[in-house]
Amino acid sequence: MLHRLRTNRSILMAAAWFLLLSVLFTWPIVLHMADSVAGQFGDNMQFVWLIGWFQKSMFQLHQLPFQVPQLNYPQGWDLARTEIVPFEILLALPASLLAGPVLGYNLVIVVSFFLSGMAAFFWVRHLTGNSWAAVISGTLFGFVPFHVAHFLAGHLNVASTMWFPPYFMGLFLLLSKPDPSRFAAPLTGISLGLISMTSQYTFYMTVVITLFVSGGYLLIFDRGRIRDLAFWKRAASAVIWSAPLVAIGEYPFLALAAGNKLPNRTVADVVNGSASVSDFLLPSTDHFLWGKWVAENFARDHWIEGTLYIGVPGMVLTVLGIGYGLKSESFRNFTILALLLLVVAFVLSLGTHLFWNESMVHLSIPSGLQSFLGRKETSIPLPGYLMFRYFPFYAKMRTFKRTGIFVLLATSALAGVGTSELIRRNGGRITVPLALAILALIFLDFYPGPLASMVKVQPRPVDTWLAAQPGDGAVAVFPFKLEQDQIQVYYSLVNHKPFLGGFFNAYPPGQYLRIKPVMDAFPDEASVDILRQLGVKYVILERSSYPSGWMFEAELARLGLEPAGQFGAQDLYMVDQNPQTPGR
Repeated sequence: MLHRLRTNRSILMAAAWFLLLSVLFTWPIVLHMADSVAGQFGDNMQFVWLIGWFQKSMFQLHQLPFQVPQLNYPQGWDLARTEIVPFEILLALPASLLAGPVLGYNLVIVVSFFLSGMAAFFWVRHLTGNSWAAVISGTLFGFVPFHVAHFLAGHLNVASTMWFPPYFMGLFLLLSKPDPSRFAAPLTGISLGLISMTSQYTFYMTVVITLFVSGGYLLIFDRGRIRDLAFWKRAASAVIWSAPLVAIGEYPFLALAAGNKLPNRTVADVVNGSASVSDFLLPSTDHFLWGKWVAENFARDHWIEGTLYIGVPGMVLTVLGIGYGLKSESFRNFTILALLLLVVAFVLSLGTHLFWNESMVHLSIPSGLQSFLGRKETSIPLPGYLMFRYFPFYAKMRTFKRTGIFVLLATSALAGVGTSELIRRNGGRITVPLALAILALIFLDFYPGPLASMVKVQPRPVDTWLAAQPGDGAVAVFPFKLEQDQIQVYYSLVNHKPFLGGFFNAYPPGQYLRIKPVMDAFPDEASVDILRQLGVKYVILERSSYPSGWMFEAELARLGLEPAGQFGAQDLYMVDQNPQTPGR
């Protein structure tokens, strides 16, 4: 009974700590959960829209949400062309139904910090039996700058890192224990299913990394397990546990790929998605003390995706954990597996070619070979280059840097082992001061400070006016490049009108690619003819995006567009579907 009370108390204390950090690391967004988002308008609004669209589709339209007839109108839009995060949307829906999709989005992305910390806590506490080591490991993983950077960027899919600790906890138990506990297979399978329903990037890389880590461990360190039928039964059980959620998560994407609607990328498209080795060593540019110095002295143009900082306390504890773990019979198998995870994830995160400080590394070619090869230097291709060329689906990836989260997971877990040994060697009365000192150092190393910016999400007057208009006349926004802006997609939730555009960052649809060259020349006869052909009734002009003093009225009147009102920074026109002078 006493042991159970101590265990429950340690869990409650850890939960309180991670809740406090979640508030501090996202402050002051917690004061504006229902009306604002962190940073600027960007991918955050895509996920806010997704939550609102799921809510509308399920509770008003009573249809599956994966096809969106209101976007890319009239062709429609397949959600599988981008990330969907169905499980996080389901978590957000109760709050969205209560007070709107902005609250749902903020609640889930803020809680992702808490859940990630708690997930790593339970893994390391189960591994070491030491709650202080588990709290330190959870702090390292849950509040790593990678997480903060993607929170600021509004990447709900990437920030949802809470499913990785339980997945690898279960996987490592299946691999390293001759007779693992009964929860290992369901933990592994269900966690993989939740990853599948969160991000296709991380699901695919989780599977790829699992193949390399498992294969390497079995072939190098435990070949006898390959002939163990009981092991393969447990592995099959994990797959069965994962099957329902994986089927739901992967079906939209596999269906799209089967129709050749997810084309492969080229190396030129993805090479800049390769992480620099320096990314793992440089603190985040949003750090409250030295972030500005880092930004001024290093190339950090792609700092959001390239924020992979392990941290000085984390690195020291990781090295200690590796040294102790390899010597300990209790932790040796875990340490080997964690090292395999670290190395495999690190190599794959480096992408197709070696980079340092966001620049591709080049080597000089010996003078005798320069004339033969036709160049004086060469880049350094990495295993990811071969994976990109020959591994199934790998060429559909774009940002390999995100694989760095598995490096951070491995170091956090190994740091937990290092901390447990540090506490064991310095136990007794020094345990609490030592643990608090480590937590203070981690906080100082990671803390970004209060948010530098956040924006209020509110309907524009033009969207309120459009919502009151009868019928389903479609809307187009100009300049046409704005059709892809996530905030414009969000406004379609407000005005309840079909929209010519959508979030086409990953795989633009055929209709958009066909009409874009013409629509970029708006206003002219060809672009207005396409508006009529596609059933566009309303045209919104963003005046601030046009040169000062540019006159719209005369040319638009000649083309058959009638002014319908001026709403702040937006001018609204209605497209005359039957102009009096066809030839104009």
